[in-house]
Amino acid sequence: MITMKDIVRDGHPVLRQKAEKVDLPLTESDKKTMALLLEYIKNSQDPEIALEHDLRPGIGLAAPQINVSKQMFALHLEDQNGREYSFSIANPKIISHSVDKTYLTSGEGCLSVDENIPGYVVRYARITVRGIDIDGAEVKYRLKGLAAVAAQHEIDHLNGIMFYDHINHEDPFKEPADAEPLER
Repeated sequence: MITMKDIVRDGHPVLRQKAEKVDLPLTESDKKTMALLLEYIKNSQDPEIALEHDLRPGIGLAAPQINVSKQMFALHLEDQNGREYSFSIANPKIISHSVDKTYLTSGEGCLSVDENIPGYVVRYARITVRGIDIDGAEVKYRLKGLAAVAAQHEIDHLNGIMFYDHINHEDPFKEPADAEPLER
């Protein structure tokens, strides 16, 4: 079971590296990592388990955040329409995205960043991601809203990019003219 002590914090060099592609077929070790990533997210959203193990809640977790420099992440969330997304994916690639953009009005947070870094992070409003699931099958997810934002946040981790790299440091809450606000 992954706990907060397993999650590397901002400043750790792995968070700024481009993660390696996962070799196929998936090894048992890679499958275990994918399962552990998803398990952490689910556990972090369960009030009893989170309290017992002192887990900060999250909706996504990427392998580099547990010091595994491989292209894999997990999401577990319910979007604004009540649709649940719960999956682990290896070698994710955004194969298409909308022209429309969005941003979370509350800003973004990260399990690897202990402090609150305020500001808007502009993301594509809709994306299609292709990759490999935990069973080794090719999968494709069409994501929008919060799910799309979360997936882009995690894919950034695989490329050594932190969410705050996208914030306008001159004016963190300047409303982007070309993006729709998204309430969380």
